Amino acid sequence: MSTPTVGNAQDVVDFLKQQHESVKSLFDQVLAAHGEQRAQLFTHLRRMLAVHETAEEQVVHPRARKELSDGDSIVEQRLAEEHKAKQILKDLEGMDADSEEFESTFRSFQHDALAHAQAEEQFEFAALERTLDDEELERMRRAVEFAERVAPTRPHPGVESAAANLLVGPFAAMLDRARDALSGRG
Repeated sequence: MSTPTVGNAQDVVDFLKQQHESVKSLFDQVLAAHGEQRAQLFTHLRRMLAVHETAEEQVVHPRARKELSDGDSIVEQRLAEEHKAKQILKDLEGMDADSEEFESTFRSFQHDALAHAQAEEQFEFAALERTLDDEELERMRRAVEFAERVAPTRPHPGVESAAANLLVGPFAAMLDRARDALSGRG
């Protein structure tokens, strides 16, 4: 399964909101599946979230910090949520996808991840949409798409800032993609 792309989104806000909808759907698919299918769907979700969050950390959050009057506060809250999410994703990776522990942890993670997406849309994306013109939002979409093509495919707790992603990201992405190829899941 490949990195998600969104068909006709013209700006970064539409693009990321459409990805949030795909994530919501994948959460439901993981919970409805069992066995190897559940493990494969979880791998796809994990990859999608890792790539999506990295792109937000590299492109969206820095712009929100710069453009929004309360940008630092908004971004710091999202980064704390993303750090926690990466830790939980890493824990989930090591669990049997059919275990009660996985199911319980996954449901809690789903709740937190969807609340995170809602907060991004409400406090960050909507404010950027009001602040930036169409051309800037479209340029940001292209930057997010590029960042997703080269992003790590696994969670890396502690790598939530744009600077950390630029420093660690390329090496982590190379290792992640090699691990994905060797595992047959990616």
